[in-house]
Amino acid sequence: MNRNALIGIGVLVFLAFVGVMTMMMMGNRKNRVEVCVENAGRTACSTASGETREAAVRTATDGACSLVASGMSETMACGQRPPKSVRELQ
Repeated sequence: MNRNALIGIGVLVFLAFVGVMTMMMMGNRKNRVEVCVENAGRTACSTASGETREAAVRTATDGACSLVASGMSETMACGQRPPKSVRELQ
């Protein structure tokens, strides 16, 4: 094969990869939520999406807790408490 053919094949493979990644990311947006948590007088909110609502809430809770908690023990304790608010997003 000549050099132009190899470059063309490389570009097609790259575009296919980008297309597959985009489809995977868009498919994961079925359940999108914003969760706010409170810990030690501080409040933080985080947004996440997931295959299920529960997965999205858990991911957003973990993200918000990481902003307001210090250390692993406090972060885990924060994640076990119910969120201050959960809002469904489009």
